[in-house]
Amino acid sequence: MKNKLIKSALMVIAVGALSITTSCKKYLDVQSPSTSSPDVVFESTANTNAAIIAVYNRLCGDNGYGSRISTLFGLTADDFKTSGSYSSSDRRGISMYGASSDNTDLINPFLQLYAGVERANICIKFIPASKLYANGSDAEKATMQRYYGEALALRAQFLYELIRNWGDVPASFVPSADAETLYGPNVDRNKTYDQIIADLRMAEDLVPWRSGITEYGSFRFTKGAIKGLRARIALARGGYSLRSASHTMERSADYLTYYKIAMDECLDLMNHRSEHNINPVYENVFKSLHTTTRNDDAHELMFEVAAFGGNAATDSKLGYYNGIRFNSASTFGSGGGGMNAIPTYFYEFDVTKDCRRDVTIGVFEITATSKKIINTLFNMTDGKFRKSWTAFNGSSAAQNFSINWPILRFSDVLLMYAEADNEINGAPSAAAINALQEVQKRAYAGFESQIPATPTDKTGFFNAIVKERLLEFGGEGIRKYDLIRWNLLASKFDETRTKIRALIAGTGDYASVPNYIYAKEGNYLLGTSVNEVATLDLYGGVPNNVFVSPGLNTSSAPTGYTTKNWRKAVTEENSITSTSTGIAYYFEANKKELFPYPKTTLIENPNMVQNFGY
Repeated sequence: MKNKLIKSALMVIAVGALSITTSCKKYLDVQSPSTSSPDVVFESTANTNAAIIAVYNRLCGDNGYGSRISTLFGLTADDFKTSGSYSSSDRRGISMYGASSDNTDLINPFLQLYAGVERANICIKFIPASKLYANGSDAEKATMQRYYGEALALRAQFLYELIRNWGDVPASFVPSADAETLYGPNVDRNKTYDQIIADLRMAEDLVPWRSGITEYGSFRFTKGAIKGLRARIALARGGYSLRSASHTMERSADYLTYYKIAMDECLDLMNHRSEHNINPVYENVFKSLHTTTRNDDAHELMFEVAAFGGNAATDSKLGYYNGIRFNSASTFGSGGGGMNAIPTYFYEFDVTKDCRRDVTIGVFEITATSKKIINTLFNMTDGKFRKSWTAFNGSSAAQNFSINWPILRFSDVLLMYAEADNEINGAPSAAAINALQEVQKRAYAGFESQIPATPTDKTGFFNAIVKERLLEFGGEGIRKYDLIRWNLLASKFDETRTKIRALIAGTGDYASVPNYIYAKEGNYLLGTSVNEVATLDLYGGVPNNVFVSPGLNTSSAPTGYTTKNWRKAVTEENSITSTSTGIAYYFEANKKELFPYPKTTLIENPNMVQNFGY
């Protein structure tokens, strides 16, 4: 059965006239494909649109960005890891860098990504060959060109996801029916990157800006999203990656060529602020992913994967698998807890000024009595996805809440620009400094004049970018890939372990961190994240003061309070040396930066070579 599935992912997929709905988040609602042949489908703008939607459909669901790719593939870094104990054959194996080639959470996403490539290839072949593309009315030609550009962008996204997780993946740019073989060998990722970077340059001229096609929202590719994706892929092409031939992390000698592409694309986006800008309220970016009532008039969300339908194929498990933890006996029903914050991540944020901490980290959980209470320092979750931000039904056993996954945000554009400018010029320009500070000032709302001092030398500024991206994108599946392209993954794991040991010992930056915190249940106000944490009922006063005060330093709580292990919750074993829960315990530099190819694909395709180290 697996072999059949693998073949089907690599063979022609009939993309015919598909039944869809047109409403906002549900634009991906695809029913069974018809038996219409491609030469019929692509002679109608309506049917071509349906075919493009069928390509978008491969982004969705449990095996796409609705669960596995979004919440499993990007772990672990120095922000979050997967909860639970290690097994090589499931999600914990991925998180601890000890996944085996028969890991059950790798094979189906791998196949779905290739299914997306195949569907895109069919559209890319038949759209420009259609009569409408060449000889239709001006409106028809513009529409078909837009669909062609979307197909190019979608193929780039699928291939980029395959490359950053598996490296030199087989890559075909024609439908399987036209390929010389269905069983292609590994392809040098640089060649694939160069092709999709060129494709995206073409696509951005074919697809209008957001304002030119407002019905797309951020659920389909517009010019801005394509430019942002091209910048991101260019930085990956110019960054480090684990090379198949040398078995070492390397980057190309011409890497600055790709940094220049990224800088130019980001600068163009920054010069079109009416299309995309930074949302003045950080929390509203993520609340907008949860509801059709959007709080993102700035359009910071440039591209996101829509979730809908209440099923494993098209919806997401965001907020159920990950996010704030809700006790199943609460009025909210079960939810959250699949991801845990690295204990030291909490203290990377300015404890009193940076609003991102309380949005990003699940400082509290919801109890059986529907109250909130602080977590232990070892058991904090990610916080950007919350069942309580949706139109949930607490009495339902549903696991799907129609929460979207963010692929690209405008704050990423600002920080990519700052990084590329610094690397190209040998020091940050005034524009690069302003871009970094724009992100920081939003984070320090109310304390804008107290943002960190900005270094003006190349190394110092780069380190500031590394830190800022840690704080800005926590839990969004970005950090691990940043560290890989910078060749900092191994050193950041070592640095994090050193920080954890200092936290355990209560030394250095953690000298005032308490061993214990004493808490009472309090009302969940369903307000802003900063206020929810500020109103936690903790013995000793204001929570932000309690977090950095030694307190009573006894396991016996004052009357009416419950003891919560804080620094005491973190141990050498549970955080570092445990083979079950130690941070990235099985990571090996120059081996585990990539996943193993699923065993069944290697059996099916003898021309593929397994990644080094597996």
